Amino acid sequence: MDVDKEAGREVLRPANLRRVAALFRPHLGQVAAASVLILLGAGLGVVNPLMQKAIFDDVLKPATATDAAGHFTIGATPALADHLLRRLLLYVGIMIAIPIVTSLLGIVQTYVTTVIGQDVIRELRDRLYAHLQGMALKFFTDTRTGEIQSRLANDVGGVQSVITDTFSSVLGNVAILLTTVVTMWVLSPALTLLSLGLLPIFVWLTVRVGNVRREVSKDTQKTLADLSVLVEETLSVSGVLLTKTFGRQRASRERFERENGRLAKLFIRQQMIGRRFFAFIGTFFSIAPAFIYLLAGWLVLANHGAGARLPFLAGTVTLGTLVAFTTLQSRLFFPIGQMLTVQIEVISAFALFDRVFEYLDLPHDITEKPGAVALPPEAVRGEVELRDVDFSYVAGGQRALEGVSFRAEAGQLVALVGPSGAGKTTITYLIPRLYDVLGGEVLIDGHDVRDLTLESLGEIIGMVTQETYLFHSTVRENLAFARPEATDEQLWAALEAAAMADRVRELPEGLDTVVGERGYRMSGGEKQRIAIARVFLKDPRILILDEATSALDTHSERLIQAAFARLMQGRTTVAIAHRLSTILRADQILVIRAGRVVERGTHAELLAHAGLYSQLYLEQFAAEGLREAAPATAT
Repeated sequence: MDVDKEAGREVLRPANLRRVAALFRPHLGQVAAASVLILLGAGLGVVNPLMQKAIFDDVLKPATATDAAGHFTIGATPALADHLLRRLLLYVGIMIAIPIVTSLLGIVQTYVTTVIGQDVIRELRDRLYAHLQGMALKFFTDTRTGEIQSRLANDVGGVQSVITDTFSSVLGNVAILLTTVVTMWVLSPALTLLSLGLLPIFVWLTVRVGNVRREVSKDTQKTLADLSVLVEETLSVSGVLLTKTFGRQRASRERFERENGRLAKLFIRQQMIGRRFFAFIGTFFSIAPAFIYLLAGWLVLANHGAGARLPFLAGTVTLGTLVAFTTLQSRLFFPIGQMLTVQIEVISAFALFDRVFEYLDLPHDITEKPGAVALPPEAVRGEVELRDVDFSYVAGGQRALEGVSFRAEAGQLVALVGPSGAGKTTITYLIPRLYDVLGGEVLIDGHDVRDLTLESLGEIIGMVTQETYLFHSTVRENLAFARPEATDEQLWAALEAAAMADRVRELPEGLDTVVGERGYRMSGGEKQRIAIARVFLKDPRILILDEATSALDTHSERLIQAAFARLMQGRTTVAIAHRLSTILRADQILVIRAGRVVERGTHAELLAHAGLYSQLYLEQFAAEGLREAAPATAT
């Protein structure tokens, strides 16, 4: 983390600050433009109080006099009155123009800072997504999907406040403070000293209230996150099914009501703290001018006798100065109150930056070598070979594979069999380089997969896994993921090959039917056949197949087995075999146990050997294949 904690407070490390600053280097011109607009808007803010002073001192005062009774009367000549009227119109015109100009500057400044913020966020999100795309499969098996989504969406999006709001707030408030204090000092040093003397009280109370609000806000955000997780878990398709099938609806409702009630109480507390804070601010602003009027009156009286006793207070305070000064004073406290919350906002935003950088700093376990070879799909023969391969999922941990070697000639079918956890799936992950071997080589057409580009490797290999994944989209878009430019004729041909065309024609909108989240509107067999059609459309030279169909009904299983048979034709196939029909067709069967190839050969050869395969056959396949086994063993 680049946000450290020292002596109970969070501190920003320079490394993180430099890294964030680097994100803005391509946008320095826009940042400079936004800064000029902010400073210009802050500077114009002192013009109207000065116009108020001018109206009172340069227009109203020369135009008025007092009669014997002390009442104000018009004391100017007609010529002077005309001159003062023109001056009044000028001052009022300036007072009208300044807010309009300031508002227009604010609109442009908001647009510029928003563009900067969105550009930086877009670039950061693009970088993070591209980086995560390059992570090895192990990262995704070790990390919760919700955590990855949160980093990509919430954390990256959350940094916009420091890019737009906080930047504008800090620069704008500093400019307002400086211009206000300078103008106040020019008008009256004595009144300025009094205003600045009131600031410590304001700052102390604001900090006290801010600390309480921060703690309550943290508790609120944590409870809100817990509630969001609860909703995501219990109102997803899987969560609802689990809740209903276990009869836990009441327990889920009660848990939600507890968390929701706690959140409501925290929101009430947060609002009341905020209300007390703004009540204090309003009271302070109402009281502060009274002290200014007190001192101003004292200064005026000092010129009529009190100055002899209080010479340091002697001076001239006009009515215009008093009006302008109280207006400026209101500009002094708001920026200070906002500045006191900036530290919390900056630290919170940099904590989000740090979470994003943490993912960006994760090393890629699977990388391309300089000068990696791109194999054109049309030039691939499809020979697959593993040479003395060792592999472990954890560095220094137990070997998942040890000394595995085999060769699949172009167009051959290699079947992997063995007990659960033996390493069959691991072998299928190494061929498309979802993981890298610790020792040995994985070769395609004689090329080490580590010497090939990852993109070309993905183009020549197709996978049908046991866990079928469909996007929450249409049948058409799920199929076109394999080949975006595919025509409808090609889509239907792939569905025909996967024995799914008739079923898709029965759907309400055919190819444009939405399959639902993770394909929940489809049965298990239908999802798997769409996945097979997707691979048909891709038309890979090498096929990796996990043909598990144990959870399907007999009709769906027959359809899928027929689709598998068509899919394997003319392709080099490495299949985790769950059905005897695949084993009987295999050119080579590898028996895997504890990460090693303990037996290899054809079905008949392995049965004759009477080893582990024979045992697995009797346990798993005998009931299915009594009729097929007899002729096979007789050969």
